[in-house]
Amino acid sequence: MDILKVKSSEQIIIQEVNSKSELRKFIHLPAYIHKSHSNWVPPIYMDDWEFFNPRKNLSFEMCDTILLLAYRKKEVVGRIMGIIHHVYNEKHNEKNARFAFFETWNDEAVANALLGAVENWGKERHMEKLIGPLGFSDKDPQGFLIEGFDEPCVIAANCNFPYQVELLEKNSFTKEVDLVEYKINIPNPLPEFYLKIEERASRMNAGLRVLEFTSRTKVKPYIHPVLHLLNETFTEIFGFTPFMEKEMDDFANRYLFLINPKFIKIVVDQKNTVVAFVIGMSHIGDGIRKAKGYLFPFGIFKIFAAARKTNQLNLLLGGVDPEYRGKGLDVMMGVKMMQSATALGKTVIDSHLELETNVKVRSEMEKMGGVVYKRFRVFGKELK
Repeated sequence: MDILKVKSSEQIIIQEVNSKSELRKFIHLPAYIHKSHSNWVPPIYMDDWEFFNPRKNLSFEMCDTILLLAYRKKEVVGRIMGIIHHVYNEKHNEKNARFAFFETWNDEAVANALLGAVENWGKERHMEKLIGPLGFSDKDPQGFLIEGFDEPCVIAANCNFPYQVELLEKNSFTKEVDLVEYKINIPNPLPEFYLKIEERASRMNAGLRVLEFTSRTKVKPYIHPVLHLLNETFTEIFGFTPFMEKEMDDFANRYLFLINPKFIKIVVDQKNTVVAFVIGMSHIGDGIRKAKGYLFPFGIFKIFAAARKTNQLNLLLGGVDPEYRGKGLDVMMGVKMMQSATALGKTVIDSHLELETNVKVRSEMEKMGGVVYKRFRVFGKELK
């Protein structure tokens, strides 16, 4: 790309990532920016190399993308990714470009240059709006944290400084949508009324049963059915893109080895068809931080140790077949999940991101005593 001149005594150079060495700089820059950020958790670098590889990440097939680095005096001082998701845009009748993985120090000149470059890139492709942070789908980190800066970062969520929000607002970005995270304390023992509600729901759904697991091998036959149900139930979720068949195993391989199978609950009918599911994972942020993002040679053991020691369970995914909504399946799975969590020393649950407009799910969280403790914001800007 051409040099992008900004109002500064120095020239900011915006350069597209075109080599392995440049991609290495892109992937590892956040570790320098967040060096003194106590809550920041590095990515698992092995995952990042696959994520940003178009030959391995099938999401690239549906999108136009660009990776950009900002340089000042040959030093890398910022990064950003631009995405145009053609399949999502067509389905939702939108002409949106996205930005993601936006990282800088607190430097307006660099932020202006990076955001301006993606804006121009989107305009050249006849897009009408730029939104973000938003990756290929809601399965990637989305939104910048605007409340809860003192809380630990969880997997698949952004951990940003407050100034990153200010840099966006100074570039005329405004709220597109907010997402919230709940913290739910797990009562021990479970109140009697929880158990009675679960018992009543089980009687009402006599033809259904909750599957629980002790080995990942027994989970594997249910991976595709679960993700097919996810495709059916998440159709209207902001940013959601359905899994392609060939993506399902890749997604499972990315997370399954980190998940204790006891935190997977699946409801099936008499034909063993999956009608509901919930998946949780022990909070492993401390382990990834100690491993500095590297699984090998010893990082994986630090991550597993952190999973055993933590008192926090993070919810990852959940869904109920529309035909069975309102019949108590969420209660049946929820009680089983809390019982498993308590047995393994967990005392608190993180809900993961919920759209602020998802009144039904938020109501369920609040019925369980959940309190909003983080808020994320996806920003938008018209491209004129």
